Amino acid sequence: MSLTVGRGPFGKDPAGRFNVEIKPPGALLFWDPVDYRVRALLGGKTVLDSRRVMMLHETGRLPVWHFPEEDLQVDLEPSSKVISTPEKGEIRYRSVRVGERVVPDAVWSYPDPPEEASFLAGYVALEWEAFDEWFVEDEQAFGHPRDPYSRIDVWKTTRNVRVLVDDEAVADSRRAKILFETGLPPRYYLPPEDVRTELLAPSSKKTRCAYKGSASYWHLDVGGRRHNNLVWAYPDPQHDAEPVRDYLCFFNERVDLEIDGELSERPRTQWSRG
Repeated sequence: MSLTVGRGPFGKDPAGRFNVEIKPPGALLFWDPVDYRVRALLGGKTVLDSRRVMMLHETGRLPVWHFPEEDLQVDLEPSSKVISTPEKGEIRYRSVRVGERVVPDAVWSYPDPPEEASFLAGYVALEWEAFDEWFVEDEQAFGHPRDPYSRIDVWKTTRNVRVLVDDEAVADSRRAKILFETGLPPRYYLPPEDVRTELLAPSSKKTRCAYKGSASYWHLDVGGRRHNNLVWAYPDPQHDAEPVRDYLCFFNERVDLEIDGELSERPRTQWSRG
């Protein structure tokens, strides 16, 4: 995930602790250079091509790429959208036109940032979903910019992992793989043979992770109750999730997870509620 999101060190609810108390008056900002080329396309036209990329890390938010405004290759049109923030000052939006297509409020900038955030002056950021394609060097990027400080490790375990829903065991395995991802709770991925897959019903939900790829979801029906989108897998993962290809994972925020007979505490995340 991120230094600044979830339980990352600069998030709103960090898992660890520093030897000093860090209490900024608002959001903490960290401005960091990124040493690769980034391009954004709209309607087949390159609207941005930059080799001078900066990344803004901000408390409670995913990191965002910023670019010198002169690296834009398209004219911007005025927008009435303006937001004021204590940490970054006034944020002014503009729209992008490519031929007859206009994407409103697709680009924002900081006309007069406060002194402590003066590094933002002259830079623009682009709304990720407003553009059709993104490329890092010559590889297409999905989801959102990757945080260079995020890490994913996957480890096999022979510990007994049991998943209980409404006091009923729905999975039992000694062949789990634990996926550790920066700022997120450990995720226990189980081979389908160790899950009561007859309780699963396919969901139309799909999500895209910038690190792990596209996830497919299932509902779980147990005890006459349906638990929506409780289980997911990566059938065609990107390289970070290759070790858990086709393995099934439950939101441990919403199930009872036993590890070697001990009940694990449910983590607190944005997925704690279905």
